Amino acid sequence: MTPARHLVLGMVLTGAAGFVDAIGFIELGGFFTSFMSGNTTQGGAALVDGAWPVVGLTLSLVVLFFIGSVLGNLLAFSNLRWGPATVSGGVTLGVAGALALVLMGHPPGQSMLVLAAAAGAQNAILPMRGAVRLGATFVTGTLYVAGQDLALALKGKVPPWRWAQHLAIWLGLLAGAIIGAWLYSLVGIYALVLPIFVYAAFTTGHVWAARRG
Repeated sequence: MTPARHLVLGMVLTGAAGFVDAIGFIELGGFFTSFMSGNTTQGGAALVDGAWPVVGLTLSLVVLFFIGSVLGNLLAFSNLRWGPATVSGGVTLGVAGALALVLMGHPPGQSMLVLAAAAGAQNAILPMRGAVRLGATFVTGTLYVAGQDLALALKGKVPPWRWAQHLAIWLGLLAGAIIGAWLYSLVGIYALVLPIFVYAAFTTGHVWAARRG
């Protein structure tokens, strides 16, 4: 089982990802900054239809997410003590940079690409604790593992409520997406200020932990 403290932190971080992805989805008119399965499916369908702008956008989002994941893991593994702080700091700057690009007048097809890179990097911020992947920007696998753990729990092979911890991460993403869409309807792109503060808080916490270590 994952300790409650780590589970809550994972839910908050995944909630921030859902928040950002909801805003990116609205800004991009139906494309994602962290759900690469959806972008890949849309890109494949667009390729058949010859909708080349959609193909270019979806491919760019996938490539930037991939690059972000590579950079995030390079930073995380470069220094076990300071890596998490460096990654979360980079994600903070990425989201802040996307907001700045929008405010400078850049179209969503450019500014939201930065959010895709930040989403890729975010997955390297928190390591797994127990069986639960914490702070991920995608939950398809999490939902599958929740079902798998429930099946195993019914057979008495794993702790009876471990499946619910995976489901809690999904609920974090859902809550973040709801709050993000709602706040966007009120203040527009300025809603990104909230996840910037969340990521900055994680950066501060990691710096504090590294100094203590």
